[in-house]
Amino acid sequence: MTGNDGSDPPGARTSGMPSRRYLLAGGTLATALASAGIYELVDTLMGAPERPTPPTPPTSPALPPEQYVFPRPRVIMDDGSGVASSKGTMAVAIPPFHAHVITAKLKAPARAKALQEAHRHLEEVLKRLEQQYPPAPSGVTITIAWGLPYFEHYIPRLGKSSSYFDAGTPYPMYLPVDVTTSKELGRTVYALQRSRTFPSDEPPPGFGPVRLEDNDVAVLLRSDSITKILDVTNTLFGTRDGQAGDLFKVTSIRRGFTGGGHTGRQGLASKLATQAGVPGAKFIPRLSPIFLGFTTTLRDAESSTPVSNFETFPGWTDQWPNGYFKQGTIMPLSHLFEDLVAWYSKDFPTFEERIHAMFRPGISFPPNTITADPPEQNEADVLSDIKKFHAYGHNGSMQPVNRLQQELTSNYGHVYPVDTAITNRGDFATLDNPFHYTSDPVGNHYSKQPAPGLHFLLFTPTTEIFNRVRLAMDGVLPGGRSAPFSPRSSGAGLNSVMHTTHRQNFLIPPRSRRSFPLAEFLT
Repeated sequence: MTGNDGSDPPGARTSGMPSRRYLLAGGTLATALASAGIYELVDTLMGAPERPTPPTPPTSPALPPEQYVFPRPRVIMDDGSGVASSKGTMAVAIPPFHAHVITAKLKAPARAKALQEAHRHLEEVLKRLEQQYPPAPSGVTITIAWGLPYFEHYIPRLGKSSSYFDAGTPYPMYLPVDVTTSKELGRTVYALQRSRTFPSDEPPPGFGPVRLEDNDVAVLLRSDSITKILDVTNTLFGTRDGQAGDLFKVTSIRRGFTGGGHTGRQGLASKLATQAGVPGAKFIPRLSPIFLGFTTTLRDAESSTPVSNFETFPGWTDQWPNGYFKQGTIMPLSHLFEDLVAWYSKDFPTFEERIHAMFRPGISFPPNTITADPPEQNEADVLSDIKKFHAYGHNGSMQPVNRLQQELTSNYGHVYPVDTAITNRGDFATLDNPFHYTSDPVGNHYSKQPAPGLHFLLFTPTTEIFNRVRLAMDGVLPGGRSAPFSPRSSGAGLNSVMHTTHRQNFLIPPRSRRSFPLAEFLT
């Protein structure tokens, strides 16, 4: 993969002259916390978004028990143009314009009293922020996720018994068990697993291997307002009185955006990529919500809460009916670079070729389609395409794993039909290279030059579901058969134009247990 001038691929070195504000954003932590760099342009470019006015206390509904859920999501009807239309037939969820993730290590000592005090302090700060700001999109939705290093190093053994655990329960035996995978493998497999690499992770020239991270915590913030996100970020990670920064050592700040085109105005992907001067920016469709030109937030491609929860379906995990982490989920988090020149003019130079790579070989949509809803595919369909076209579509390859293959009734009594999506996506476009801020610029190959990419995150009941979806993206299908060509070839969906640089899996507890989970059982 090379740039349009034959230079190194995006992320290794990019052309263009980013603004001085963008260059400043990658310096010290204090600078990064105070400025959003180029992402501050989002509010200027979009103006005040048209969002329903949220109810005010005391009429505001209680926040849902799931941290990752939007209480009042906005949905438009789309006719394929990417714009809200009275003639639209496809329901599309409109995410907040801004999404940021901050990862950190803990500063608190690994002692019961210190962690319990940290729990009280963090929870006080979070409740104060929730009183100050309603949930996104008009306010800020805050999601706290915890990595395996937190549980391993800070919760080595539970000292108190409860209705959930016996006294003395060691790590990792208190974590949710992936019952389905445990039965298949004949050993205990936990819902939260360490991140791994996949066949298409082989780095192209100019890049190092995928970095499998070991952060203690990740905080996801989503909002239409950059000012509100920056205020929440500083409250959580600043060190003045009333802030919680003394608890954390920030390892990365990952900023990004999505959407904008649904209003009929130029979308943020096109605007910001052009502003940053990245190679291939001129090719991005004007109304696209992301760099690659298509809508990714079709409502029927997302699970209905609480499908992504640990406890939703009988036999998936052990969290029903009385699990400590019930109403929680797993969040895989990755950063990927996207080669826009290869996508739009080298590997897939025509709109038809991009449709085939994104969805399925052999199908067609009207020119300039932004929102597409192709027929569902099963494993036999994918194998048929591999045989006939020597190719498969990115979206279609994952459906046999990411959709229910039979009708299921949840533990809550709701019947979910065949093809219901299991996971929810929360990814967002970025110009980070690879992060807005990193505490390890050498190890993370930090560059001040902007590069088009994706901060990918997913909400899924188990890590193994994500692993199987990711393998399917590489042509490794659930029945054990694999595509007979390289997972980085142009026949393997989008794999030839994107690659992962960082990856880690996190556990999102329910809202009631978001602050230092399990610390209350330490002695």
